[in-house]
Amino acid sequence: MIDQVKKYLLALQSDICTQLEQVDGKASFIKDNWKKEGGAGGGLTRVLTDGAVFEQAGVNFSLVRGDNMPASATALRPELAGRSFTALGVSLVIHPHNPYAPTSHANVRFFIAEKEGEDPIWWFGGGFDLTPYYGFDEDAILWHQTAKEACDPFGKDVYAKYKKWCDDYFYLKHRDEQRGVGGLFFDDLNEGGFDECFAFMQSVGNGYIKAYRPIVQKRKDTSYGERERQFQLYRRGRYVEFNLVYDRGTLFGLQTGGRTESILMSLPPLVRWEYQY
Repeated sequence: MIDQVKKYLLALQSDICTQLEQVDGKASFIKDNWKKEGGAGGGLTRVLTDGAVFEQAGVNFSLVRGDNMPASATALRPELAGRSFTALGVSLVIHPHNPYAPTSHANVRFFIAEKEGEDPIWWFGGGFDLTPYYGFDEDAILWHQTAKEACDPFGKDVYAKYKKWCDDYFYLKHRDEQRGVGGLFFDDLNEGGFDECFAFMQSVGNGYIKAYRPIVQKRKDTSYGERERQFQLYRRGRYVEFNLVYDRGTLFGLQTGGRTESILMSLPPLVRWEYQY
């Protein structure tokens, strides 16, 4: 199971980085291989900075192991307490320079939790979502159409279910705001067997760049001034607030002693807050 998923995830990471480099036309992703102490896993972090199009883009692969599931996982699934685990996934966040080009996020992951004398518990999770600073209806429609196309082969209700889950998940309660225009979010997926669930994860993973590339291509050369730039930096603050207060992936990484630089690469390089703006 793990080898099969790992092979796909590394190929996905490579393909997304290649396509983003093609859009940028100037900068390339650096590769940073890292290992956790004691043979507890590692990963490949790939980061592009100060490109022609992208201010910062991070595409991270990780595979980590641990003796106990952390609180971020067992809070919702107490039956996982006391199990060892292996978790692997690709997680990415892309921050363009141009305020008219939206930030995007995607994540696909696989977990397996084991305990001696008991059957292993495994599941998939992931999704992708879009955060515009200046919204365009046609971009939101293309994003959601592509998300729906990724879901449709797996059942007529799948898109609606995971679209709503995304809207509910990426919600800033303390602001009473959505983080962006949504997309897809799913977790704890193991119904229908491994092959079916793995195929769905791949469909979501492959759907991300199909949805994002044409949008950023269309918006990257839109003219803008200092007013738009300052608004973009202010709205990026919402992104940071969500990641540090609510995001389960960030909490999981930090609680399992993950590599902090790779976990926090999702944060934008520049951001601002202003009182009662």
